[in-house]
Amino acid sequence: MTTSSPWAASIPDPLLVTFAPLLLAEGLQGPVLDLACGDGHNGLYLAGLGVPVILADRSGEALDRARKAAAGKGLPVTFLEVDLETGGNPLEVEGYRAILVFRYLHRPLVPCIRKGIRQGGFLIYETFTSRQTRYGRPRNPDFLLQPGELADWFKDWQLLHSFEGLLEEPLRAVAQIVCRKPV
Repeated sequence: MTTSSPWAASIPDPLLVTFAPLLLAEGLQGPVLDLACGDGHNGLYLAGLGVPVILADRSGEALDRARKAAAGKGLPVTFLEVDLETGGNPLEVEGYRAILVFRYLHRPLVPCIRKGIRQGGFLIYETFTSRQTRYGRPRNPDFLLQPGELADWFKDWQLLHSFEGLLEEPLRAVAQIVCRKPV
């Protein structure tokens, strides 16, 4: 579900900006995978900090925009055109220092995300909750988290940040989690 929306912008998500220093720590190996990255603004922000990044999306058009933005900034980024909803595990097992997910939900991918992050690596995830139907799109329950669902998927990981509620500009109902895979 990669679409143009009022949340798409060339600036990184505030949640990522707050927790980006975690991804710069010495000893973390592998790239950061930005799943369903759209125009890639979050991954490009990290690449600008010197972090190796893979931008993954099913839209070749979105990846072309990200590719142009990366080239314009001289950022070395890897691009992966992949449909994350075809079944199987499209992610490398234990391949990533971190995975970013913003405004995307495909529940069957959660076990792949858990397996994809290396021990001691991080997950930064923010997407819409079922309350979002009061404020706009998406409205399809397949793309909306139930209360506590996101935190429950990673309850055995080290929780660094958890939020479920409303954010403004634009008004939206979201759940956020930042957590670390146990070593």
